[in-house]
Amino acid sequence: MPIRPGSPMQHKVVIAVVDDDEAIRSALESLLRASQYQVLGYPGGQAFLDAEGPAQTHCLISDIQMPGMNGLQLHETLCAQGWRIPVIFVTARPDEMKNRPPGVIACLAKPFRAEDLLRHIEIALNQTLPL
Repeated sequence: MPIRPGSPMQHKVVIAVVDDDEAIRSALESLLRASQYQVLGYPGGQAFLDAEGPAQTHCLISDIQMPGMNGLQLHETLCAQGWRIPVIFVTARPDEMKNRPPGVIACLAKPFRAEDLLRHIEIALNQTLPL
């Protein structure tokens, strides 16, 4: 059964936002909270891993280009550790994602419409990822 925006189940869903740009991260967090999601924000991939973010996260929204660990490296690390978290990448360079790795639901080019992000989150939350 799909989790619809505003549904009673939605408040139990945790979305992690990983982006080194504080303004973008803050805007995404505000959008998701307004859509009744619980949100955890991180300034980078390593911060997400260090804070035990994977254990709390139902869907990950990550920038691709970040200093240190980029979004693709974060995704690879999560997979190598056995985490199967659906990922939505956001990027200023959409050509970076010609071939999406397994578990990547979408790659949205900045700027993107809020409706598109929310639609992809719903898809991610209702998808079972292979182990």
